[in-house]
Amino acid sequence: MRHINYVTLIFLFLLAACSKKSGSPTGSTTTDTTTSVTAAFDINSIEDTYADVADFTYYSKWGPYNVHDPSIKKFGQYYYCYSTDVAYGTSVRPGIQVRKSKDLVQWQFVGWVFPSNVPLPALGSAYITSQGGTPNNALWAPYVLQVGAQYRLYYSLSSPTPRLSVIGLATASSPEGPWTEQGTVVASANDNTTQTNAIDPTVMTTPSGNQYMYYGSAWDGIYVLKLDPATGLAATAGDKGTRIANRGFTNGQYNGNIEGAEIIYNATLGKYFLFIAYDWLQTKYNTRVCRADQPTGPFLDFNGVDANTNIDHTPMIIAPYQFMGHGGWQGVSHCTVFTDDSAHYYYASQARPAVNSYFMDLHVRKLFWTVDGWPVVSPERYAWEDNSLVPQDSLAGSWERIVLNYTVVPGYASTQVSPDMQVSTLITLSADGTAKGPAQGIWSYTAPWLQISWGGGAIEKVFVQKGRDWENKKSTIIFTGLNNTGTAVWGKKQ
Repeated sequence: MRHINYVTLIFLFLLAACSKKSGSPTGSTTTDTTTSVTAAFDINSIEDTYADVADFTYYSKWGPYNVHDPSIKKFGQYYYCYSTDVAYGTSVRPGIQVRKSKDLVQWQFVGWVFPSNVPLPALGSAYITSQGGTPNNALWAPYVLQVGAQYRLYYSLSSPTPRLSVIGLATASSPEGPWTEQGTVVASANDNTTQTNAIDPTVMTTPSGNQYMYYGSAWDGIYVLKLDPATGLAATAGDKGTRIANRGFTNGQYNGNIEGAEIIYNATLGKYFLFIAYDWLQTKYNTRVCRADQPTGPFLDFNGVDANTNIDHTPMIIAPYQFMGHGGWQGVSHCTVFTDDSAHYYYASQARPAVNSYFMDLHVRKLFWTVDGWPVVSPERYAWEDNSLVPQDSLAGSWERIVLNYTVVPGYASTQVSPDMQVSTLITLSADGTAKGPAQGIWSYTAPWLQISWGGGAIEKVFVQKGRDWENKKSTIIFTGLNNTGTAVWGKKQ
């Protein structure tokens, strides 16, 4: 019953986010392109909220706004972002929103994948109709990749009928289209079959050329499905794959809120990394990571436990957070992970400001790798900062520190009403190598790694980097890493 409520709530949430206002977009536009902006860009013009441009009339100004479930890849000179059909406080035409950027800061709205006269893919819609359902007037959680000269776009189409969903494929010769639907990859139905909900795809092409899709939401966790690399469709028609990740129980209640997988391969480490979204998308949304030696798993968590074991897995690398002087950000999951031309990694997701959690902003952050081979994300959004090492004499002083702890509250929108913000507190790093915070401690630094050893045995190994203090609109120094128990720790120098 909780799973039935989950899909219903997802649908109602999208309806709420697209609440009735003037400027109905249906049939009003087709995919269009915009030229590169050459004027100097003021980064301070990026706001937490955007009610003044939220209406569909201003879609060309959405830039980093109204972004949910992004998929980002760099094609040529541009990073392209494809995202769910949703917007704040306004009706929004379906068809998957498309944006592009040269620098991951200034985003230009390009248009939609599917044209305004046929915004819902015919084959995906036909499957839902054949099962007695009605397709939602919205496409969710796309995923994009390039295979040779072909661009492949996977979409999620669901319905008000619980678990009646389909993942389909469209292809193009350009990242801006036009796109042609090729077929349905995997589907789920409202029956008694053990299966997950067929939404939220991500795809991995292995070094040897094999392809796998990872997908699923709630019901039965995250599945992996082998694809035919030549077509991008399922290698075996009708195959749903096998489960590779699930969650646990709290006081006998199942924590079924798991979805939004993202998969990458780190060639340097020789491992596959599976990023998974936990909890309700508007509040407690957070990201866990597991890794494997093979694309089909087993994926192991920080403690070496199989991700398919019914427990809540760590590490949790991002969660709702609040620095001083700001209301904080929540809903920071269902991520996309990608690289630039220099093989630097980035993490991007929606983020919702505490002042009004129906706004959805695109947050792009740098992603780093610990010496033990785990990904950690920056506590602040990317802002053109360089990768030069921070000198040791810059570290002494007062810092805000956030320990990403977590309170398990099973459920969905009706029970996860609190974002459980992880709030910063002050610590001091003194020039003599001592630290003052939750306990007395000592610190040492071998750039870029800072180690803080607190009394009581807690040890934090964190990556130090230049960054932007988005809360106070200035440059600063930041750190991110894990402690010896696998808990993420963030810092920002005051």
